[in-house]
Amino acid sequence: MNDDNLISLPTPETTESFSDALSDLIRRGARQIIAQAVEAELEDFLAQYRDRRDEQGRQVVVRNGHLPERTITTGVGEVEIQVPKVRDRSGSGIKFTSALLPPYLKRARRIEDLLPWLYLKGVSSGDFCEALSSLLGSDTTGLSAATIGRLKAKWSAEHQRWQQRSLRQQHYVYIWADGIYFNIRAGERQCMLVIIGVTGQGHKELLALEAGYRESELSWKSLLLRLKDQGLTQAPHLAIGDGALGFWKALPQVFPTTKKQRCWVHKTANVLNKLPKRQQSEAKRAVWEIYRANSKTEADQAFNRFIATYEAKYPEATQCLAKDRDVLLTFFDFPAEHWAHIRTTNPIESTFATVRLRTDKTRGCVSKETILALVFKLVESAQKSWLRIRGFKHLADVIEGVPFKDGCRVDDNTDVTQMQAAA
Repeated sequence: MNDDNLISLPTPETTESFSDALSDLIRRGARQIIAQAVEAELEDFLAQYRDRRDEQGRQVVVRNGHLPERTITTGVGEVEIQVPKVRDRSGSGIKFTSALLPPYLKRARRIEDLLPWLYLKGVSSGDFCEALSSLLGSDTTGLSAATIGRLKAKWSAEHQRWQQRSLRQQHYVYIWADGIYFNIRAGERQCMLVIIGVTGQGHKELLALEAGYRESELSWKSLLLRLKDQGLTQAPHLAIGDGALGFWKALPQVFPTTKKQRCWVHKTANVLNKLPKRQQSEAKRAVWEIYRANSKTEADQAFNRFIATYEAKYPEATQCLAKDRDVLLTFFDFPAEHWAHIRTTNPIESTFATVRLRTDKTRGCVSKETILALVFKLVESAQKSWLRIRGFKHLADVIEGVPFKDGCRVDDNTDVTQMQAAA
């Protein structure tokens, strides 16, 4: 075979060299893009003072070189940047500050979002450098265990400031409440008390997140009173939660007018646990018929049918369901478009599902002091992707106290018979 026809396959060394060269190229491109963006910021800044002149007719604010070069950590590794500066001939102290590259920025926001995820997934602070080097390149520096410690302190401070924010003028129509447990070092478990609220515009917001002693009445009452002290004087119209007695005992002491809705997912699980496995599939469909009914009348019929079917052989299961009958069917008095949201605590469960899967891995990596701040950062990040509830325009009716029957608005001139037929 002619040597000219041979194709040289790349060796691991040449492949690694090419990969490093590609990474360098990407970083240079990032540096150029950042520089162009900052230059655009500077041009906009100078344009504001273009017509301002001193006594000699010179422009008052002009370019004046660059600040010393510094390095920031980004998603493509470390990038060297220089921020331009200006000179103010008037002596009034006009300075240029880049919004893209503020003076004390050392790492991009995405990097800070990445750190709590790594931490909660079981990467200890001592292994951060190795983990981030694999993601961002071997030149990554400034992310030592001490840096992680400072970040955790920063997150704790952010959470404390968030807990002190003003809630005046805020009105949350619905709230979901739940206690979430996390495994921490030495086999301990930490309970987090969580409340997510729906604003009058239909946006879901994290309303409260703090450590609690299990899910006790005292812990929940303290949390609700703190929200009131922050300015939350308007009571939510409906609270949704599981069967934890602490929350339901505390709620009427702080917000006595708030209606109660028990979570159907939790209730279904509790009922099924009191039935033999062979009966659970059929019983689950029977429970489904209750809370998926089109009207409260149909739900009552399905409820009675479940009790009659299982009461003789499985009284514990029927008692578990029957004791909360009223608070399980409250949702029928609210807009039908909201039923899918207010029948369960799914907004909390879905948010914490991923974190709960990682709780076993956090053992040895977090303590009671750090887990709260880390969870806060995770939920804060997740909140950016939360969607409005369906039918949010009907929230105004709920706020105004317009009555609903079987999910339909009841007006003074509404024929109830026609309304039920339409439902």
